[in-house]
Amino acid sequence: MSYIPGQPVTAVVDRKRDSLPGAFLLQTTHHSAVCRQTKDTQRVEIHKLRQGENLILGFSIGGGIDQDPTQNPFSEDKTDKGIYVTRVTDGGPAEIAGLQIGDKIMQVNGWDMTMVTHDQARKRLTKRNEEVVRLLVTRHSLQKAVQQSMMS
Repeated sequence: MSYIPGQPVTAVVDRKRDSLPGAFLLQTTHHSAVCRQTKDTQRVEIHKLRQGENLILGFSIGGGIDQDPTQNPFSEDKTDKGIYVTRVTDGGPAEIAGLQIGDKIMQVNGWDMTMVTHDQARKRLTKRNEEVVRLLVTRHSLQKAVQQSMMS
């Protein structure tokens, strides 16, 4: 299998780790979310909230290969040009799905997000014909950053 940044990825998560128990379903009157916890990564399924003509995800992103990685407060590696969650709306679809500030987005609906510009990431997340966004995120860097800040 060849790897091409910005193209769909068929498998990233180790099947043994991905099959751990702990999947759960959250439902409200407007949207639902499915989360499956793995050791270093988490799959998050966000059902966009319809507001008139718009479909709302309820979060903002920062980062990208065209951005200055030294300005990213969520990355312990100041050369990391990944896409990170910078804001989550209280009570919005992303929060209900379990997305957190500082999550690093690795995939969106199977598409690799590790080597994309900020605008490419935004366009991939906000496709109008997709009412569901399936993310593969990691919290590893955020957990270490929190631990380091508590120790200093």
